[in-house]
Amino acid sequence: MYFEHLIEINNPLNPLIEPLSVEQVWQGLMYRVEEPTVFLPGLERCTILSRQGDRVERELHFGPASVRDTVTFRYLEWVCFESLATSEHAGGRLTIRFDQPAAEHLYLRFTYETTLPDGMEAGEGVQVSEYVKAAYRESDLDTVRIIRLIAANGRPQ
Repeated sequence: MYFEHLIEINNPLNPLIEPLSVEQVWQGLMYRVEEPTVFLPGLERCTILSRQGDRVERELHFGPASVRDTVTFRYLEWVCFESLATSEHAGGRLTIRFDQPAAEHLYLRFTYETTLPDGMEAGEGVQVSEYVKAAYRESDLDTVRIIRLIAANGRPQ
């Protein structure tokens, strides 16, 4: 399944949105790499297995299930979370890119590529696909909400 969407971070025409700098958003995304339990409901703990430059290997523990993933990033441009499919996990890739069409506008572009079917077939597959996309959207909105909290109040203790 392929799914992509944008979440607005800054819009000078909307006074209800507190503007964030690219650096503030980046720091929040790096916090998601280091402390994913703050961002992912159901994640009990994360073990950093290795760290080299722009690459972090992790093991995520969801109750009895665990998922290994690799996070790569390019400073102030993108972060990519990638995991292989296992019997417990569908596997896939999430890339979060900065999208700045104008100096005062800022978006995050979330792109998912998973082993789940796209849902082009009729029936239950379409419903599952739409449910998964809605869950991704909500998770991404939560990520931005948490990044805003971190920018305003510092990292949670």
